[in-house]
Amino acid sequence: MECVFGLVGDGFALIVADTSAVNSILVHKSNEDKVMVLDSHKLLGASGEGGDRVQFTEYIQKNVHLYQFRNGIPLTTAAAANFTRGELATALRKNPYFVNILMAGYDKDIGPSLYFIDYIATLHKIDKGAFGYGSYFCLSMMDRHYHQGMTVEEAVDLADKCIMEIRSRLVVAPPNFVIKIVDKDGAREYAWRESIKDAGVAATA
Repeated sequence: MECVFGLVGDGFALIVADTSAVNSILVHKSNEDKVMVLDSHKLLGASGEGGDRVQFTEYIQKNVHLYQFRNGIPLTTAAAANFTRGELATALRKNPYFVNILMAGYDKDIGPSLYFIDYIATLHKIDKGAFGYGSYFCLSMMDRHYHQGMTVEEAVDLADKCIMEIRSRLVVAPPNFVIKIVDKDGAREYAWRESIKDAGVAATA
């Protein structure tokens, strides 16, 4: 019952993801961060098989860093998205990764952008998007309430509306969500929306 969604606002992009690590009927964790800070001005939200998601996103992160070390300049968001799409396409007929990605970034001359990349290597630049079972509700909520030039407060309010809809409509809804934002000041965690604490964390606290 995973869900990752994001949108582009006025000078920023935002990605929200559930934090549940689930296998079949078992919940292993409820504080799994599925939105990776790719570099100083990029975020990568991923859903899919746990092993594929972790392995592939770390592989992309390290290669983005390697490019910057070798060339002295970071990849643009569009270039990073195209590189990611290329790696998924290369793996598709050999050892495919079952991972769906929303990549958000901020470029100095371009501004914020959001890219949709699915497990069969489809790439689109979008203003709003979602993956997972929660996308059925997120996309309809965003169609209703999203508009160009949203402020951070409006975007977070819309994200909260989507989270509440997911929690109330999905049969098995993820309880916790993480919200991350990227703008001219960089990529960072904005907030968590928690309804339960992780049992493992509570036991060791």
